[in-house]
Amino acid sequence: MLLDTPICDFGWKAPEFTLQDAHGKSFTMSEHLSEKGLLIMFICNHCPYVIRIAERLAQDTQVLMDEGINVLAVMSNDYKSYAEDSPENMITFAKENNFAFPYLVDEEQSVGKSYGAVCTPDFFGFNASGELQYRGRLDNARMEDASNRTLELVNAMREIAKTGQGPREQVPSMGCSIKWRD
Repeated sequence: MLLDTPICDFGWKAPEFTLQDAHGKSFTMSEHLSEKGLLIMFICNHCPYVIRIAERLAQDTQVLMDEGINVLAVMSNDYKSYAEDSPENMITFAKENNFAFPYLVDEEQSVGKSYGAVCTPDFFGFNASGELQYRGRLDNARMEDASNRTLELVNAMREIAKTGQGPREQVPSMGCSIKWRD
């Protein structure tokens, strides 16, 4: 099912979490909240939208990390029902797409629910105080040719890093619904 993300709730505080990556290493949200902010994104391996943007996602998040903006990716799908999203397949997908950010397993789906994540990809850009400033899309290319794209996520995170505030005009991200357990 195709969904759009809700409008940014400016100032909403990021809930704390500790999750493990597919190798069993733990990551705590607050430890990654830097003076330049933090991008938390909900993605998965099998969504056609994530697959389509994976190369651009790897490039853009590397730019952000090189500029001191931390990035965490969370996979909240029910991977017992969607085997393509299993931790083993997360390792493969991350390697194939050169993901340099931690890719975390939300086993209990509690993080996805506490953030109100609705689709993959779903981007949450936080300032240094852990206040939400961006809930938009990666870029304007959508599923089409990305050669002349506008780096909406990168530009928003740079603005947040510099001013603590995100852009007031944001276009929602679009993607597949998160696969919740019954």
